[in-house]
Amino acid sequence: MRQGDAEYLAALDETVEILRRWAREGRSDGWYKSLSEELKANGHGVHYRGPIISLLLGDACRSDSQGRDPMLSAIVILKATGRPAGQFFELAKGAPFHRTAADWTWEQERARVFARYRES
Repeated sequence: MRQGDAEYLAALDETVEILRRWAREGRSDGWYKSLSEELKANGHGVHYRGPIISLLLGDACRSDSQGRDPMLSAIVILKATGRPAGQFFELAKGAPFHRTAADWTWEQERARVFARYRES
């Protein structure tokens, strides 16, 4: 699987759907491994420690938000730390998100994701 190929795009669509469902459910146990397992169950072999999952989460955020909306992948966390991986924070700083305010936290971002999808 390579970013942009048909298999990747299908996995991306599935990733967005899974994350939106998790957000509607208010899941606070959305681990990378859980996402990987759900993707695998749906025919997408994406390892939770591999580079593809990071690409999928970044692209899921960009496809779901034009920058002002909350970042969908804020609900995906590492089981060991209870926080997103470093790639999430790097994504948050860059375009189109620009989450650089001193008082910004991923917990607030996660709460915004849950609120957005509860309202839908």
